Amino acid sequence: MTYAAITGWGKCLPPAKLTNADLATFLETDDEWIVSRTGIRERRISHVPLTQLSYVAASRALACAGLDAKDVDLVILGTCSEDEQVPNSASGVQNLLGATNAAAMDVNTACTSFLYALTTATAMIRTGVVRNAVVVGVEVLTPFLDWTDRATAVLFGDGAAAVVLQATEEKTGLLAEKLGCYADVRSILRVRGMGAAYANQGIAVGTTTWNFEGPEIFKRAVLGMAEASAEALRRAGLGVPDVDLVVPHQANLRIIEAVGKRVGAPPEKVFLTVQRYGNMSSGTVPVALVEAIEEGRVQPGSRILAPAFGGGLTYCAHLIQWGSRTTPLGTTDVRLPPCNKTGLELVQDILAAKRDAKSPASSGNLVA
Repeated sequence: MTYAAITGWGKCLPPAKLTNADLATFLETDDEWIVSRTGIRERRISHVPLTQLSYVAASRALACAGLDAKDVDLVILGTCSEDEQVPNSASGVQNLLGATNAAAMDVNTACTSFLYALTTATAMIRTGVVRNAVVVGVEVLTPFLDWTDRATAVLFGDGAAAVVLQATEEKTGLLAEKLGCYADVRSILRVRGMGAAYANQGIAVGTTTWNFEGPEIFKRAVLGMAEASAEALRRAGLGVPDVDLVVPHQANLRIIEAVGKRVGAPPEKVFLTVQRYGNMSSGTVPVALVEAIEEGRVQPGSRILAPAFGGGLTYCAHLIQWGSRTTPLGTTDVRLPPCNKTGLELVQDILAAKRDAKSPASSGNLVA
């Protein structure tokens, strides 16, 4: 049987940080309010487009795997904040990489996009459609946030990470997964202002309002992630004691703790990054996975459980068997361009751009 081993990994986090104290300069909030409800202390704000973050993360993953970009068969991008809808953002990453022989596609299931993309790429390798793939989880959500709404503005940040999958006969990579969606309550997490439904409606580009029903999202997220985890383990013929590390979607510390308790995973088995980066949507699981490897929490043969949920209301859980290598085969000189602004200054620029876009003088000039 053919499996899809994870042979490379890399992350790219923009350097500019936005702290809770920064948010308190323009929102009615403070550090205690945010931390007590979310566990988040700071998040990153990107000074570059989503494709640039993805390019750096993917370049690092390819170097880690020792794979040349021209040998890549597929670039698949998990995201809900594409630079453009047409052409897709994966093709932009493919072009930057120089992966001239690859196919390219985007997958959008909101915060579960990386894991759904991992399923897609793994299935294509198992069936022989491709031999290898670069899978990226990335978001640059900050330009789309409603920065006047403290219920959502405090939650999200930007970031990217990527993995390389390669065909193998060894039983490694994705062993089992469970995908699902509570479509009947899809409206409880909705971003109004993104998509064709809002075209030609006189709405400035990037101007959004968020439907975010916190209590109901919490309930469904915990239920979906816990039940999907149990089903993925059942399909693999394993139990929670067989799992070495849980790398969940980092939406909110309360949700993560509730899922861990319901699944039966002790806190010391659950890897956290939410305090440093907030909710990077589809970027949270791959960034956390890369950091877990860097910190020595992933060892050869480790079994990793990765549950997630997202807008839609999608949910999933993936059981991954790690291979024999936890050190990179190589490195790359690819870096982000320098950033000369703080996270707060970047957010102030976003707010100013949105004010300008709403002004009559800017009508007809929303897209450069």
